[in-house]
Amino acid sequence: MRLLIVRHAEAMPAAAGGSDRGRALTAEGERRFGAAARGLARLVPVPEVVLSSPLLRARQTAALLAAAWGDLSVTPENALASGSVEVILDALSLHEHATTVALVGHEPTMSGLLAELIRGSSSDPLSFSPGAAAFVDVVSLARRDGHLLWFLPPAVAAASGP
Repeated sequence: MRLLIVRHAEAMPAAAGGSDRGRALTAEGERRFGAAARGLARLVPVPEVVLSSPLLRARQTAALLAAAWGDLSVTPENALASGSVEVILDALSLHEHATTVALVGHEPTMSGLLAELIRGSSSDPLSFSPGAAAFVDVVSLARRDGHLLWFLPPAVAAASGP
């Protein structure tokens, strides 16, 4: 399986005492990630499945990403909002037959997932800025055996687009 791991784009700051679930993307975050998504769609084969955290900012980011490939459907996945790499890996195992899977989630869990897949440990993760993406060739989810193909900040992904 090839796995595209994406952190949601730039979101509105959390309101004091407000719910984190309803934070939307900023207008600039939408604009920048829209360009990045078009670049990612040129670099990554069309995924069989696009999974997104159910939180608004991730759903919005996933919708931009899916649209860049031609309006794919996005499947909400609660595991991506769980904060647990193990829970995400369990959810991914349901899609292990897929050639390419795209995930949109949150920090620090996306960094932890990447580190777990390429190093076998999430103790020293790489850091995802908003809208950053990594592409991993996953040999075995069960053995946490993956190889990082690339890691791109959103500006570099955008430069790959039309």
